[in-house]
Amino acid sequence: MRSLLQFTLDLFDAPAAVEPPPVARPPEAPKPPAPGSHLPPISLSDALSPASFVHPRASRELMLGHARVAYEFTRGKRRTIGFVVGADGLSVRAPRWVALRDVDAAVLEKSDWILRKLAETQQRHERLEAARIEWKDGVIFPFLGQDVTVQLDPHHAFDGVGAVLDAGTGDGPHTLRLAVANNATPTQIRDAAQAWLMRQARRIFIERLDHFAPRLGVKWNKLSLSNASTRWGSASVDGAIRLHWRLVHFRMSVIDYVVAHELSHLRVMDHSARFWETVESVVPDYEVLRRQLKDEPVPRW
Repeated sequence: MRSLLQFTLDLFDAPAAVEPPPVARPPEAPKPPAPGSHLPPISLSDALSPASFVHPRASRELMLGHARVAYEFTRGKRRTIGFVVGADGLSVRAPRWVALRDVDAAVLEKSDWILRKLAETQQRHERLEAARIEWKDGVIFPFLGQDVTVQLDPHHAFDGVGAVLDAGTGDGPHTLRLAVANNATPTQIRDAAQAWLMRQARRIFIERLDHFAPRLGVKWNKLSLSNASTRWGSASVDGAIRLHWRLVHFRMSVIDYVVAHELSHLRVMDHSARFWETVESVVPDYEVLRRQLKDEPVPRW
């Protein structure tokens, strides 16, 4: 009965911290190999300006190939050495009985995986920063996968809704005309654009929920717009659906995947093979869309 009462929360935006299979270390592990002995040669450019990954709570540091890695180290009640690469960097957790030299040896052993994940995390952060929206007249942001240009238009109220979207010509961007003053602050422009986007999100989500629910043989009874920092959507057995309003930045096919995903939880409240078969029955290319949702940067606000 417990599972019938809890929400199923899944899908998150930013990928969560990644953890590989733990490495068990015996109490008397051999001494670590000489630094870099199992790593590829370092190029001259890397040697002159090595990469640096520093966790804000770092307490230990190693050179892994060409990279300086300062990592957060903690001990706890566990039987193995564990590694987590998240937004802050590398965290290492070890049992209380493991010597520090053995911890460093385990880090060296996992160096290829660690460096790859640190680089991927850094690249993702850079993509997110590059996609940051500077709210002003003429700024461009994606709506349903297409570019929209913001135009301040203080002389119109647009029938009380505060904004209107003008379709572009050909492949040109659409224009979102906002009823705000020409000297509006970035916050005022952002809030006006967000209000319009949230109205569009509710309209689109209801339309897609009504489209997929009969095909899946389920009924939804409530839609809430989410602003969660780690999840695109959730569903509960009583038919309540929560969807992140910023999904409207993505193409409609990606939105359809998330909608179908959450509605499928009204039939299967887990991520078993039967669940994914349910999703696939209405979104055959869900795996491709799932990767796009994970890999495509969402504009920073």
